[in-house]
Amino acid sequence: MSRVAAIQMASGPNVGANLIEVKRLIAIAVDDGAELIVLPENFAIMGMTEEDKVGLREAEGEGPIQSFLAQQAKDNGVWIVGGTVPLVATDDNKICAACLLYDAAGKQIARYDKIHLFDVLLEENRESYIESKTIEAGQHAVVVDTPFGRLGLAICYDLRFPELFRALLDQGVEIIAVPSAFTAITGRAHWETLVRARAIENLSYVIAAAQGGYHVNGRETYGNSMIVDPWGGVLDRLPSGSGVICAELDPVRLAQTRQNFPSISHRKLFCGVK
Repeated sequence: MSRVAAIQMASGPNVGANLIEVKRLIAIAVDDGAELIVLPENFAIMGMTEEDKVGLREAEGEGPIQSFLAQQAKDNGVWIVGGTVPLVATDDNKICAACLLYDAAGKQIARYDKIHLFDVLLEENRESYIESKTIEAGQHAVVVDTPFGRLGLAICYDLRFPELFRALLDQGVEIIAVPSAFTAITGRAHWETLVRARAIENLSYVIAAAQGGYHVNGRETYGNSMIVDPWGGVLDRLPSGSGVICAELDPVRLAQTRQNFPSISHRKLFCGVK
């Protein structure tokens, strides 16, 4: 059994203030026995404009945000999924939205760059997002061995693309961390359905850490961070605001679920229709 936590925030444009809040919430998770802690997307900055994060981008392995994550992991003796960190991209006007995994010694173990970029217009309130203007898309699915099981990484909008999660499953995924910042509109419509579906169809635990609340830039995020078991059951949830949720991951239950309900082995791939 392993105890995991998801942190929920309503980050703003001040990196220092956001990191102080992250440190406070990590301490709460550690006090509750968490060994693996997942931070939300954009935990370090939700800027007044999308370009704000570009000015804060860091080279991999360097910079205050990465140093903070490494130090928090080491000081607390926990593994941390570092939400998204703005890292240097090939285009000077863009970043890579990188989800970084640190072990309990503070060493970076894995990096996943967000593949699916949120370029949409929300008809309900004419709200638009064009992440591709400031983010360089990643290319590779990432799964890594941890003391808790095979951990796969995904980010927010990725939830809408089940083929990515099948790629994680093909790499033996058992636990999926999904740092997110769903809008209030899309969250109300689809968040829980998507999170639970990704758990059910892949018979995997999902730790979905979200932004949740009103932000200084006027944006509202949906919250409802969740930890979901391989049968789709919600083990813990936080509707809104800053806070921490925790749950136990049981590898025996995961194995039994996959054995008793072997839908993964029943997969059939269709290359076309005649």
